[in-house]
Amino acid sequence: MKKDIPQLKVVDLAVAIAPRQEEGVQGELWDTFLINLKEEPIRNVLISSRGYGELDGEQLQTTTLRHFFEEIPPLSAAQIEPIQTSLFGLNNEYWVSFSFNDYMYDKKYTFVQGSISEDYFTSIPFLDCQGVMIR
Repeated sequence: MKKDIPQLKVVDLAVAIAPRQEEGVQGELWDTFLINLKEEPIRNVLISSRGYGELDGEQLQTTTLRHFFEEIPPLSAAQIEPIQTSLFGLNNEYWVSFSFNDYMYDKKYTFVQGSISEDYFTSIPFLDCQGVMIR
């Protein structure tokens, strides 16, 4: 029965997007990270990412990308993928699934149109930089 399945919520996990710190590409590319704020590692991490929405009056959708990490250590950040600034006008969605304490969790993190902006910068844990983050 559905009522017998525990509905555990994802906590202590975040997705962050921050400007790339390399010389020569600042402004063009930003990087996306999965932040593990747990005191223990998470395992079998699968992340699907895609962009979608309306841009300049036209419906657009990016290719869906998938990333797999066997383990992400505790209190650390893992780089998922770069993102071009031209995609900030779309909704950018990251669907994260992982195993923790013998349970499979999943959560969708969506950066809505216009939310990836310096106006919403916060300090990103473990990266020593500023960016936008969803917990």
